Formats: sequence, structure tokens, C-alpha cells
Amino acid sequence: MRTPRIMLAALIGLALLAPGTAPVSTAAPMPAAPPSGFSYSVNQVAAGLQIPWAVTWIGSMMLFDERPGRLWTLRPGGSPVRVSLPLPKIFKGSEAGLLGLVADPQATSNGFFYTCMSVAKASGAASDVQVWKWRLVDDANAVKVATLVKGIPIGYGRHNGCRLLFRSAQMLYIATGDAAKGTNPQNLKSLGGKVLRIRSDGSIPKTNPFYKKGGNARLVWSYGHRNLQGLAKRPGTTELWTAEHGPSRDDEVNRIFKGRNYGWSPTPSYNEKRSMTDLKRFPRAVKARWRSGSPTVATSGATFLNGAQWGRWNGSLVVAELKGQGILVFKVSKAGKLTKAGEIATSYGRLRTVAQGPDGALYFTTSNGTDDGIYRLVLS
Repeated sequence: MRTPRIMLAALIGLALLAPGTAPVSTAAPMPAAPPSGFSYSVNQVAAGLQIPWAVTWIGSMMLFDERPGRLWTLRPGGSPVRVSLPLPKIFKGSEAGLLGLVADPQATSNGFFYTCMSVAKASGAASDVQVWKWRLVDDANAVKVATLVKGIPIGYGRHNGCRLLFRSAQMLYIATGDAAKGTNPQNLKSLGGKVLRIRSDGSIPKTNPFYKKGGNARLVWSYGHRNLQGLAKRPGTTELWTAEHGPSRDDEVNRIFKGRNYGWSPTPSYNEKRSMTDLKRFPRAVKARWRSGSPTVATSGATFLNGAQWGRWNGSLVVAELKGQGILVFKVSKAGKLTKAGEIATSYGRLRTVAQGPDGALYFTTSNGTDDGIYRLVLS
């Protein structure tokens, strides 16, 4: 098994690194047209990875995973430690694998974190996508607490989602893919093509919009989605936002509302010529706040910049691009209108995840398949 190489950033004056750590500068060249007033620097934090899919933090300690099925901790100023944990057999076909990862809001005291992963049968064939709850015992060991959700459709591994986010101390949101099956997004009996909501103990809130319908519908918060890989909460509000892959056109950024339909229904069969938000078939479907048009950029992870360190860019929404190979920056009005301000970090290939760390910096991961890394971006 490969061990990631760690290259620590030159973080002068910031507490994330231990004092006295020798910096290794890997500052990136600036893109030709960054957003106005957005001068920044980038340093590499970890290298030698294979599709690091998500990052989260327990206190100042980073926790990150790789899609083939590896989990790591990284202390400030230290080297990565491989976490031993009883993962199920991971299905690795197409876009499947170890995907979403998030720490519990009280993780510094309870050690809990959560994963979303594509699970294989004993035979190696695809089973389903599941959400598990874990407890980190120490830097190198974790134990399973519970299986919270199973039965999220997997297909052959295409469109597995799967992003995790806490909007409050107890409520866990799960953004899923449609598993490339046309009937899943509009079918409330399917967990595919949805935003789901559960409590951190796995129980289902009775205030979920379709709870009274019973079965899988009890978990559904919104539906009519294609393949959600970005999920973000706007700071200072309860607003939930998503980034979603389109077919050959119209990747979308959406604001998510309880119980609403977002209009993806590629039936009959899996007709990808259908509109991402099909207002002819679903006149009440929620319109996207932003669409890529044609061609798509393959929007993935999303987060909001938050804090005075971002100056005039405080409150902006940033979205990772796989095909577009950069980070989209959107200014967001009080009413939630998006204005594209530009792109940053355009020199690293395919980008999977963006996340703001406890030090206030923006971290992003590459998804090129070999020698991937985790990077740290700050204004300069």
C-alpha cells in the first residue's frame, strides 16, 4: 500500500502547523484571470494519493479518505497515519468507492465521524451505497458504531453521489446519485437522486416532508436530482445548497428546499437528452440558481468562504470542477442570487472537493487518479 507523501505549507503566523516546522513552498502559478481582487497562494499539504474524495476535521486534526478504500489522519506538523477500521468490502467500479466523509459536530469530545461508501457483495458484485457511523479511538484506529442507511442504489457504480453534511448538531444530510436509473429520481421509494435527512443516531425525523408515506420516503428531504456531489450550508443561515452533475449540459447549483422536486426524470429508459430541470413535465420544479450551459464543467464539492480573512470574498460560494479543472467562485446576494466572479486554482487538473479548515484556509483535493494531493489556499 502506498504511503502518502506530506509536504507542509509555508503557513507563517498560522497555528495549524507546529512552530519550527521547515516550510516547503509549492506555490502555484496564478491563473490568467482570477476574480478581481482575489490574489492567493497555494501550498501542497499531502501528495501521493489516489482520488482523495473528502476531508473533514476533528479539532485541528485532518481526516481524509481515498476512493479505493483508505482513511488517514493528519495532525498539524505531522505525517499521515493510516486508520485501521473494519470497512466492508468496497465496490470500486466506475465512480464508486469510499466517498463522503464528515466529522460529528461534537467530534472533539465524542470522536464520531461518518462515511458514505459503495459496498460490494461477497462475490465482488455491487450491493448498495451505505452510510456508516464510526468512533475514532486514536489516530490509527476506529470502530464501527452503526450502519445508519443502506439500500441507496448503486447500479454498476455510475452516479453514486455521495456527500455528507451536518446542518445542525443532530441533523445529517446525505446527497445521493441516481445510479443511472431513470425512474429513481422521481420515485420516493428509491433513495437515489435525493437529498436525505436523518439524525446522527440513524433515527428519522418525523418532520421530514414524506415521513407519513412510510418506507424509504421517510428519509427524503428533496428529490429529482441526477448526481449530487456538492453539499454546503451557507454561514449565518440555515440555507442548504448543492452542486449537481448534468449530462452533456447544465451542471447545476441549487438551493435546496424541504420536500421540493428538482426536475430530473430521464425516462423512458435513461434518456440523457432530457432537461436537468424539466419544467414541462414538472411545472413546479425548482429552477437552478446557476447552470453551466453546454458543455458541462462537472461540478463536484462545494463550500462557502467564511471569515474576515476572505475580505470582500467572505460569503462567496466556491465549487470544485472535475472536467473544468478549477474552482468556480460565486458571489451570493442576500436573496440568494449567484453571480459568477471567476475561477481559481486552475493549474492542478481535476478537482473533487473544497472544504474550509479550522484555520480558515480553503483546502481542495485533486482527482486525477495518480499522485493526487490535498492543497491549501489562502489570500495573499
